[in-house]
Amino acid sequence: MVDWIEAAGNLLLFALVFGMSATVDINCLKEQLHNRNAILTGIFLQFVVLPFLGFLVVNILDLDSAIGITLLVLTSSPGGSYSNWWCSMFNADLALSVTMTAISTLLSTIFLPVNLLIYARYSYEADVIMALDWTSLFVALSIVIGAIGLGLFCSAKIHSHKFNLMANHLGNWAGIALVIFSATMTNTGGEDTKIWERDWKFYVGTTLPCLLGLIIANLVTSTIRLKKPERVTASVECCYQNVGIATSVALTMFEGDELSEAMGVPFFYGVVEVVILGIYCIGAWKLGWTKAPNNASIWKILTTSYEVIYAEVKELDEIEIKVSDSDDAMEDELSEDGNVLTTYFYMGNKDKDKPKEPSGLVTESTEAILKDDEP
Repeated sequence: MVDWIEAAGNLLLFALVFGMSATVDINCLKEQLHNRNAILTGIFLQFVVLPFLGFLVVNILDLDSAIGITLLVLTSSPGGSYSNWWCSMFNADLALSVTMTAISTLLSTIFLPVNLLIYARYSYEADVIMALDWTSLFVALSIVIGAIGLGLFCSAKIHSHKFNLMANHLGNWAGIALVIFSATMTNTGGEDTKIWERDWKFYVGTTLPCLLGLIIANLVTSTIRLKKPERVTASVECCYQNVGIATSVALTMFEGDELSEAMGVPFFYGVVEVVILGIYCIGAWKLGWTKAPNNASIWKILTTSYEVIYAEVKELDEIEIKVSDSDDAMEDELSEDGNVLTTYFYMGNKDKDKPKEPSGLVTESTEAILKDDEP
């Protein structure tokens, strides 16, 4: 039974990360790889700031081992899964989020065990540290790395904005399903382990890293003057770690009431983020810090991927002149209103060089709104 539960959690984690990664236009990703300031800031926030905040909370509140170890795993994990989901839902810089996730997940194969060993050693007895399930840690990391790789590969090969949009929907639904899964698992123990029956230390200890991390991330990113959507992304990446890894560790390391206690950490952390990040992201959107127009409806911005729309609009705005020695390589296209004549010159394989399949979301009014509101 436990094997099926663990497999279900891993499958949802894979679907979530794959969907978010496949949403990203590969050219936008390539651009973000050169965004050194944002990426280095994200790495600093994820692997230095938040793990240290988790360590302080665990020791100041003297949390039990099941809760404390799970919280240390959570705060030491790379960004990903839900961080991509939040950046997608509220239209921060999703390409940067996926880039940070890919890089931080690779780096976490070193930083996660190092941080966990250091902070667990100074927080708990040796027998607790020996009980850590390193296999489940690296299995979860492998799932995230594989999902990112496959998602980006599909985005590059399928070459379709419509596919990017479909992948985005898949990731969003998988994220919702993983929330429900965690909620179910955290309330399967005795009465004392129910999420609403915990000691005050549990609620305060799980809340503080997220809240303090968000405040510090905004101060740091504003100080170094990142672009506004990048500030939102880096802040989300800092305080919303990969809860799927903590969930996988809890499923394999603990049993009975301890399992319910441990599973409560990623679940309640998610509840806290719904409130804290929800307020933050809505405020950022209204202040013009995201890619979504601040005069659109809340339902519109939550259900529309402006990441896909911006990539498509950018592609439409580009003028490409490609020289070929083929006599039939030139192709003219007249706009519907008859005012604009676009000439394409193809070199090599014409099918390969064609623009991506449109998503169906971009209209002339959409382009005008995005250009006026571009952050």
